[in-house]
Amino acid sequence: MRKFFSFVLRLLVLVVVFLVSMLTAMRFAIHTREVPIPKLVGMTPQQAQQTLTGLGLTLVRENRYFSADVPEGKILSQMPPVGEKVRRGWRVRVAESMGPQRAIIPALLGDSQRAAELNIRRRGLDLGTVAFINLPDSEPETVVAQDPPPNATGVTSPKISLLVAAPATPEAFVMPDFVGQPLDSVVKTINDAGFKVGNIHTITPATPTATVAAPAPTPVPMSRSVATVVRQSPSPGQRITTDVAINVDVTR
Repeated sequence: MRKFFSFVLRLLVLVVVFLVSMLTAMRFAIHTREVPIPKLVGMTPQQAQQTLTGLGLTLVRENRYFSADVPEGKILSQMPPVGEKVRRGWRVRVAESMGPQRAIIPALLGDSQRAAELNIRRRGLDLGTVAFINLPDSEPETVVAQDPPPNATGVTSPKISLLVAAPATPEAFVMPDFVGQPLDSVVKTINDAGFKVGNIHTITPATPTATVAAPAPTPVPMSRSVATVVRQSPSPGQRITTDVAINVDVTR
């Protein structure tokens, strides 16, 4: 029995040593795959790409900014910072300098959104955020504010954000219920309200098949039947605008 316990104890010791060795090897392997981030500020994007490729890292150019200190075309900032250790394959994000501000911020107030965007790009600037606001007294789809303002100096980003008057929203109405009403009355109501009559489809009721032949009845003069609405589109209660055509199905 003593020999058995001695054997089990030795086996446990071997297992513990094996596990510790594996953990140490894994930790060593992980750390050997890590590399420190080099300094990229001041390099051109091409130089930075070559440097990072040699370390197994990837360069991502995200933004451009004006800078009076870093020459145009050189890297202005980087993330992660210099010296931080990362795994191979990590993406290093950088911002590129555009040099000192030379572009003049144009006056865009009152321009259409499209004209303002074309003006921004023509000057080598970037379009920032475009937001919309409901202003009843302003021309729809025209610029009512901009950031930075016209002729601004000392700006850091080449992006110009715009606030644009929202397009006019057509007035909406609730669709009435025309089912069961005479067609002539429905058409008049639709036209008088300024809407459009769409398709008018006549539904012919199915004629039951006679099983026993019967003599034809003597014709009796009858007044012409009145067409009645049995179905409509859009359905009653839906919100519609004046450019929507109203379609109806009728029977006689």
